[in-house]
Amino acid sequence: MKPHDYSKSSIGIFDSGFGGLTVMRAIRAQMPNEHIIYFGDTARLPYGSKSPETILRYSKENASFLQDLGIKVLVIACHTACSVALEQLRESLDIPIIGIIEQGVEEIARVSKSGQIAILGTRATISSGVYQQHLQKKLPTASISPISCPLFVPLVEEGYIDHPLTDLAVQEYLRPLKMKEVDAVLLGCTHYPLLHALIQKELGPNVSLVDPADTCAAKTKEILIEHMLLNETKSAPNYQFYVSDDPEKFRLHGKNFLNYPIEHVLQKPSS
Repeated sequence: MKPHDYSKSSIGIFDSGFGGLTVMRAIRAQMPNEHIIYFGDTARLPYGSKSPETILRYSKENASFLQDLGIKVLVIACHTACSVALEQLRESLDIPIIGIIEQGVEEIARVSKSGQIAILGTRATISSGVYQQHLQKKLPTASISPISCPLFVPLVEEGYIDHPLTDLAVQEYLRPLKMKEVDAVLLGCTHYPLLHALIQKELGPNVSLVDPADTCAAKTKEILIEHMLLNETKSAPNYQFYVSDDPEKFRLHGKNFLNYPIEHVLQKPSS
């Protein structure tokens, strides 16, 4: 029997909803030959307000679902899931796993000149302290301002990206940073890049906003090369999209995150 060529298997990505499509967009740009399976857990979002135990259970279920579809590598695009479940998933799965938090830390450490850094994230991501711990190890003298922004995800998921409500939320959450000389802000949720313009307007042009998606994609490519799993064929890639609820809403709104039309979205079978 001919051995299976795992390089032609898909990259698996999961997120709580639409946001991870920004990571998929970066992976598409850097690895145009790769097949991708994306799962958005739209029935159970937002993850940021859930307990660590619940987030871990959801993450294990998501990873298992994608692994059963034959993926060759798993990208945890959800910062909240990554903050809670990354290490346990690495212990239980036998495929490489890339976590977006590690890449976010690398990028903001590179970008910040003064070490005055803010982290914007969901309540669960901020309260986990994972970003703060990793950044303190990387930059021991850094001054870190973590801010939870629980309204950002539902506003983005509802399509209120350029809306007075969202503008007010941005102003409210970022008010504490006005008194600090922050030079770099980590967008610690995959939904937040959609609010880039509003956040930049509020903080001013001298503050760098860091979206870890590009660094995450670069790390994924590096891991695939290291494990000899990079797809070198020039055939058209296959993209599959699964959600746990409302496939049509995902199909319609998802293109705003992916900058690419989504033709078919499948409902994940109930377990």
